[in-house]
Amino acid sequence: MNYINLQLLNINISSIFYYITSIFNDINFDIVLTIFLVINTLLAFSIVFLEYQTTTSSWAWILVLFLIPYLGFILYLIFGRPIYREKIFPFSDDEKIKYQQNLLKRTVPYEITINEQVIHKHSNLIELNFETDKSFLSKNNKIRIITDGKEKFRLLFEDIKNAKSYIHIQYYILRKDGIGKQLFHLLEQKLLEGVDVYILYDDIGSRKLSISSLKQLTKNNAKIKKFFKSKLPLINFRMNYRNHRKIVIIDGNIGYTGGFNVGDEYLGLDKKFGYWRDTHLRIEGEAVGALEYRFIDDWNSQTTKKTEQLELTADHVATAVDSYLPIQLVSSGPDNKLQKIKYSYLYMISRAKKYIYIQSPYFIPDESVMDALKMAILSGIDVRIMVPNKPDHIFVYWATYSFIGELAELGAQTYIYENGFIHTKMIIIDDEVSSLGSANFDYRSFKLNFELNAFMYDNKTTKEFRDIFLKDIEKSTLVSFSEYQKRSLLIKIKEAFARLISPIL
Repeated sequence: MNYINLQLLNINISSIFYYITSIFNDINFDIVLTIFLVINTLLAFSIVFLEYQTTTSSWAWILVLFLIPYLGFILYLIFGRPIYREKIFPFSDDEKIKYQQNLLKRTVPYEITINEQVIHKHSNLIELNFETDKSFLSKNNKIRIITDGKEKFRLLFEDIKNAKSYIHIQYYILRKDGIGKQLFHLLEQKLLEGVDVYILYDDIGSRKLSISSLKQLTKNNAKIKKFFKSKLPLINFRMNYRNHRKIVIIDGNIGYTGGFNVGDEYLGLDKKFGYWRDTHLRIEGEAVGALEYRFIDDWNSQTTKKTEQLELTADHVATAVDSYLPIQLVSSGPDNKLQKIKYSYLYMISRAKKYIYIQSPYFIPDESVMDALKMAILSGIDVRIMVPNKPDHIFVYWATYSFIGELAELGAQTYIYENGFIHTKMIIIDDEVSSLGSANFDYRSFKLNFELNAFMYDNKTTKEFRDIFLKDIEKSTLVSFSEYQKRSLLIKIKEAFARLISPIL
């Protein structure tokens, strides 16, 4: 009996194998390749005529599609498809406006008295940020500027220990290494105390974070979500659109945002990078409510269960502090055609009268930003740009070097930070306006990533940022144009190639 069954099984397997083989024999692979080539060509034309792309990015993708037609088609599906037509975030502009009206107890997005010279002078920037992102200006705020990873986590852990009601955490990179384990252990303790913990992290940025490493947190009822989670193993069709924001809110009273993620490298423990020089903000006051809104909208965008969604109410957020610091929090991303943070950067560059200081690990500005910086340099503005001395993305590094060389030729003072890796994303002008957050000076931050920046309108605060920049210069090397011209032929070739593909880096 067993012998008969084995014989039947053998016949069935042979039949299936023969059937599959006959199918492949019938396929005309020339026709299949032709069909893919036609699709590839139609896709190239759609990029030019139908999709909302910049001219440079359109040509870059067309180049990829025609040079590597079949692979290029797959790369475009994963990296290139625009998503601005999709409804990603649940809250409408009207809901955001109403929330801020309740939070700040006023109906208008900003109020300016005759004595408020800085916000009066830059009221157009405030209006721009409202029109693009519906961001209200809050005034009763207090910040602490953090430039060292150890200090950042010391303060953050102390605030988490004092949490009474809830903790909201959002990072692009979240690791369970040394500092990550400390954070998770502290959160487990707060969960046992009855504090609600919500964690949102980016699926690609935190790809090394396993589900098993979060088991103890979920066991204790922490709510954890991935942003743009991959639906297929090893393939994420939204790989190019990542949530780069860094946000922590504790009890609605304290907020953190800036450049630091969670990982040992941010403590300077990675030998490749050495000391990690970054900038973060600890915020108290009304602006924490705007951070709260951003987290809730991001969280709910990835939450299908109604029971796990967070309500947008203004009665539990930060109480006002007795400190004057006007702040607007501006978020941007590929869900909108408007490059919100870039527009604000352009405004700041165009309005500067004395100086423009920029720190960014990736400096790959598009043509509009380059032209604005060139005009500022040629009109006598003191333009200084600081970038790292080592790459964490090799093509980005060589493209960055190319762009700062071009500006150095016109008279910009360009610096290479030598004391480790500088990751700060900051622009300040004229001791008046500062912008700090997650957005780099590159195409990816302007158009592809979900970012968040704080725009601060205050003499004292901007001077503090200026002093930090000048202190960093002491640990940097000035790259004069004469020095830049001495680079080798190999470096010139690397720069040329990186510059060519910069719109899709």
